Order: sequence, then structure tokens, then C-alpha cells
Amino acid sequence: MNPLTRLAPENRPIAIAAAFVLVIVLVGTGYTLATQGSAPLLNPGYLLQQLQIGAFLGICAAGMMVVILLGHIDLSVPWVLTAAAMMATAVGGPAAIPVGLAIGLAAGLFNGFGVAFLRIPSMIFTLGVDSVMRGLMVAHTGGFAPQTAATPLMRTLAAEKVLGIPVPIFVWAGVSVIIALLLRRTAFGRSVYATGAKERAAYLSGIRTRLVIVGAFMTSGLCAATAGVLLAGYSNKAYQGMGNAFLLPAIAAVVLGGTHILGGRGRYLGTLVGVVLIVFLNSVLSIMQMPESARQIIYGAVIIGMLLVYGRGGRKTS
Repeated sequence: MNPLTRLAPENRPIAIAAAFVLVIVLVGTGYTLATQGSAPLLNPGYLLQQLQIGAFLGICAAGMMVVILLGHIDLSVPWVLTAAAMMATAVGGPAAIPVGLAIGLAAGLFNGFGVAFLRIPSMIFTLGVDSVMRGLMVAHTGGFAPQTAATPLMRTLAAEKVLGIPVPIFVWAGVSVIIALLLRRTAFGRSVYATGAKERAAYLSGIRTRLVIVGAFMTSGLCAATAGVLLAGYSNKAYQGMGNAFLLPAIAAVVLGGTHILGGRGRYLGTLVGVVLIVFLNSVLSIMQMPESARQIIYGAVIIGMLLVYGRGGRKTS
């Protein structure tokens, strides 16, 4: 009997993703041993460094998962992340991080209003918001690189270590605990699953589906802003387009972890495994000196492949 058939359906994608992580590590280790005579993927210091970089992606993916569980998508993540970072570094001082997070919440609120109340498809509306945010930041900087720097607290949260472990990993762990509890232990989380499974039925059962959608997009915006603030601290500055590299990997991580792209099903543990898979895949591709264009092709192919797997049943909404 196939071992996968013994698992609950929602656990099978997680097991498959975990198996792929193992395969990637083995392939990468074999490649580096053959070409370099070393195995950095088995080095704890190197692994922690990769997870530190992966923490930014993991936080973005956490927010993206909440939106995808509704059967929607948030394409404004790149420039919400960038805007939060740029405004946080521009303001500076104790207000830097609150201002950055407020940018994310405001963008998420606007996204949620457009999708929930104006009934504009999320793909179109959030893409428009992404363009607006880009225009606002170009206007803010005059088209030049911002001449600002991260605050000491931002640098501490993004680049320092505690007990030998990078602080961003602790931040990612904290965000993960909050999102996992939010989805599984709160009325809002249950409403997200119900709305994603069948929005009309959820509405008729008394769930305020429009507010659930707004809350989900605000969660995504807040997570993107958090990642932006941390990334600015890690780089010690904000720069235009700093969030562009996170959109496709975040979506891929969520889908690889088994979250149904059409909504209603998914476990946060799967998203965590999906992020780890993407991080190690990116690490191995870097070791192999794979160009960025090839990486984007791989991410896109992964998303298309999972759409074919998960999207055949059609969406069960209104």
C-alpha cells in the first residue's frame, strides 16, 4: 500500500513537500561534494543563515496564505513591502516600525474594501494597488534611491543573534504561532475557512463574509509590511523594488504546502514546509549559479503545476 494513502488528505501535500526538501538537500549536497569537496547544506551555520533570509519570505507567505484560503490573491505584496520599508526608514526614530506597519494595514484595508465591498476581482484590484504604491514611492523619492538608513531597532530585529540564532527566525516563529492560532483557534479563522469553501453558504449561516475578507487582506498587508521593515533592517536601507523577488516564491510556498488555490482548505504547517522547500531550492540553485530568470521560470512552473493538481474541482463559492 502507498504510504501516502494512509495519511489524511490535508497532510499528503505536506508529506510530499517534506520529501522534496529532503531530495533537494541530498541533490545539493551531492553536487557540492562533487564540485567543491564540501557540503555547506549540512553546516548548521549555513542553514541558520538560509533560514534567516527565508524568514522574510516566510512572513510574506503567512499573510498570503490567509488570503488564498479565501480563494483570493494579493498581488500588491511587492510594493506594500517596499513602501513600508521606505517610509519606516524615512521617518526613523521610535515611530519607524509603527509607521511601516501602519502602511501595510492601510494597504490591506484598501485591498479588502475593494474586493469585499466593490466586488472587484482580487487579482485586478491588488495589482492596481501595487501600481499605485509604486507610483507613490517613486514620487516620494523623486525617482532616486532613498538616502535613508534603518534604525538600530530594525537592524537588531533583522541582523542580530540571540543564543546563536538570528533574531528574524524568532520573529518568523512568533508570526507563525499567531497565524496558526488565528486560523485554528479563533472565530475569524473558522470564518476564513468557511468563506473560502463556499462564500454564499457562509454568508447565509450568519458569517459577515465581507469583514472576513477585509481582515484577511489586512493580515496580508501587515505581514508584508513586517517583512519590509525587517528586510530594510537586514540591508540597513530601503530601496525601490526590494519586494519584487517575494511575490512568486510566497505564492509558490503556500501552494506547495497544500493550500487549495481556490480556497477553503490548507494547513499553516504546509506553508512552513513550503517556505523551507523554496529556501533550500533557492540555495541549491544559487550554488549551481542558476540565473534569476531560470529561478522565476521554476517558481512559475511550480504554481502552474499545483494549479493543475488542486484547481480541477472548481471553486465552490457563490
